Amino acid sequence: MPKQLDSGRRRFFGTAVMTIAATQLVLNGPAEGQLGKTKAGDLPKIGRGEHTSFASLKHIDAGVLNVGYAEAGPPGGPVVILLHGWPYDIYSYVDVAPLLAAAGYRVIVPHLRGYGTTHFISTGTLRNGQPSALAVDVIALMDALQIEKATIAGFDWGARTADIVAALWPERCNALVSVSGYLIGNQQSGKTPLSPKAELQWWYQYYFATERGRAGYDKFRNDFAKLIWQIASPKWDFDDATFNRSAAAFDNPDHVDIVIHNYRWRLGLAGGETKYDDLEKRLAEAPVITVPTITLEGDANGAPHPDPSTYATKFSGKYAHRMIEGGIGHNLPQEAPQAFAEAVLEVAEG
Repeated sequence: MPKQLDSGRRRFFGTAVMTIAATQLVLNGPAEGQLGKTKAGDLPKIGRGEHTSFASLKHIDAGVLNVGYAEAGPPGGPVVILLHGWPYDIYSYVDVAPLLAAAGYRVIVPHLRGYGTTHFISTGTLRNGQPSALAVDVIALMDALQIEKATIAGFDWGARTADIVAALWPERCNALVSVSGYLIGNQQSGKTPLSPKAELQWWYQYYFATERGRAGYDKFRNDFAKLIWQIASPKWDFDDATFNRSAAAFDNPDHVDIVIHNYRWRLGLAGGETKYDDLEKRLAEAPVITVPTITLEGDANGAPHPDPSTYATKFSGKYAHRMIEGGIGHNLPQEAPQAFAEAVLEVAEG
């Protein structure tokens, strides 16, 4: 069973933006007929930064990991799993989770391998950052929590992981929300050179390919992460407190190994594990995603991202794309929590 590690002093639904009815819905659980009935337009209005903590932080053994995760909402509600990216953590969803919980959803927000309170169970396990391994982690977490099916949403590494789960295990994925769309790649495509302007955007990937880059990231990981935040979200005026809450997740003892391996694997400079070979072969075929999907993009995303027109055909189920305006950058769920939560509700409700 999951073990509770900590309870935030600030109640999840203690802000003025949450109505009494919404609070009762989350704390006491909705009536049988209310599950999943809240529509996107009926959500309580929330602004960026309304919450600074999660009400419930837990951990559970799942696959090769002991996964640390935040949880909100009624235990019997339909499940939403929210996946963060690099260099971010679960606090990207600190304002999204209460909105979905208020709508009657059980919300799970795990730290990915190499972040926060998630740790490898065995010291002998390869610190592997290849994309298929992260997707297997999600399936293992669902199995450990006895979750048969979930709506899965993410950005950056989290969007790639969510895409892979939806593509390879559609029977476990009710619906998908993916920031920047279809991000499934493979080592072979990673060897194809891009235009100089496009290559420049991936400067850190080449830095990480060197031992100097590994040492530099290890020594200056917080400064590095803050620089990425500023480049990827040039119009997001985040404060030190907001950054520091997430930066604590980079102190994980496996963080540098996972990050470096992830980017080196993408360039074909590091091998993976043979147990994932079959999955990688299937991903190399760029499988079409069949589950209902909404893709999102911020109008001020400074990170490398594909044009929506290049991936629309990769979704064969019910599909929609949303451009989120207002100077929204790469960390879309934290910068525009209302829009992200509404997209999750819209796709989950069909």
